[in-house]
Amino acid sequence: MRNALLINGTQRSGSEDGWIPVFDPATEDQIAEVADGTSKDALAACDAAQAAQVAWAKRPPRERSEILRTCWSLMLANAEELAALIVREHGKPLVDARGEISYAAEFFRWNAEETVRIRGEIGVAPSGTNRIIVHHPPVGVVAMITPWNFPAAMITRKLAPALGAGNGVVIKPPKETPLTALRIGELLLEAGVPDGLVNVVPTSTSGAWFDAVVDHPAVRMVSFTGSTEVGRVLLRRAADRVLKTVMELGGNAPFIVFNDADLDAAVQGAMIAKMRHSAETCTAANRFYVEHGVADEFAEMLTAAMGAVKVGNGFDEGVTCGPMINAGAVSDIDALVRGAVDAGAEVRLGGSPSNGKGFFYPATVLSNVRHDSPIAHAEIFGPVAPVIPFTDHDDMIRQANDTEMGLTGYVYTRDLAKGLRTSEQIQAGMIGLNRGAVSDPAAPFGGMKQSGLGREGSSEGIYEFCETQYIATDW
Repeated sequence: MRNALLINGTQRSGSEDGWIPVFDPATEDQIAEVADGTSKDALAACDAAQAAQVAWAKRPPRERSEILRTCWSLMLANAEELAALIVREHGKPLVDARGEISYAAEFFRWNAEETVRIRGEIGVAPSGTNRIIVHHPPVGVVAMITPWNFPAAMITRKLAPALGAGNGVVIKPPKETPLTALRIGELLLEAGVPDGLVNVVPTSTSGAWFDAVVDHPAVRMVSFTGSTEVGRVLLRRAADRVLKTVMELGGNAPFIVFNDADLDAAVQGAMIAKMRHSAETCTAANRFYVEHGVADEFAEMLTAAMGAVKVGNGFDEGVTCGPMINAGAVSDIDALVRGAVDAGAEVRLGGSPSNGKGFFYPATVLSNVRHDSPIAHAEIFGPVAPVIPFTDHDDMIRQANDTEMGLTGYVYTRDLAKGLRTSEQIQAGMIGLNRGAVSDPAAPFGGMKQSGLGREGSSEGIYEFCETQYIATDW
């Protein structure tokens, strides 16, 4: 199956007629090819977005809102097809893929409502000499670079507010999972999004693609979700033209369990925070700091829960953890586990990669992990739970914050005051207090420190895609 680029409302092959193979990580079989976009294709997409954006921005907010709501309806109407695409190209379990489509679609409904609520203000200058009028026009053309772990949601979380605010868009989906992005692009056209407003251009040469786009005069913003390492590179390059940026980068979430926690709830939350979407999420619990009095019991209960995880093809009945995205991911995960064991950690479950076809790694629990182990300072991005016992609260907080990442944290305790106090001490943009999931279109998603810049979702998200203009006048 061959899939073309989507530029200016039409499907076309790349200007050099190259193709990118797409593989099923559960079987390692090639399932499709997508056109390999070049710098020339990326520039054509920017031209198309620029031409369409001017008229789109002039349309009444209610019209833009209704089109976004139609996008929401169409995604839900095609949910099974989209979920199956995600399983085929990403590998996550079908139940998680269905959940992703529901979550991804909701960004269209949420931002349909926010589109008609972009507010300005009017006031009188303190001197009394003039009025101060403030409004929020669209940025213009936005370049979006999305990751492979959420092929639908990481696009719609950016795309819906960008369109609602009146922008044009050029998307570079990951070469590992481009099929979902291209299909969503088709559904947007069906929903009434004007030709050229949204362009989807996969590529195997990301650097050249980005250089071309970032230098296009119509591009005024870069929205990126991915690793902190790549984010730093893109920020430096975007600085050449002083572009507005929103960056959702890596995470290293601490999961803190106090002696007084409801351990059944804590383990249930841990399984959500760790294993949702095959543990390949930036919000995943990465380090489990468990107070000494319950450390062994929690580790035993977590091991039992992880032991019940069924690893396999995402289409198979009962599977709750699919394959990792590629062989390199499996190798990276295993290296972190080996390093922790060499430093004295105990393997309670799993601990070595699976043999045979597919990029599988078993659910793994490590106890008595040292805070200075490499696994405590890296984003694991796999089904491995390192348990680190603690006795001193302040030292635990120091360890939890001993990272350049600050995306998410989790706290479990029956003492609400202690939970809120601890949450405030964690240097992270989002905290799950007695909850294993934090993502919600109605909540501001983003991190502190090197986990990102700006926020997606909530009422804040749409303003990220707006400028602020002040007009001084007098009548």
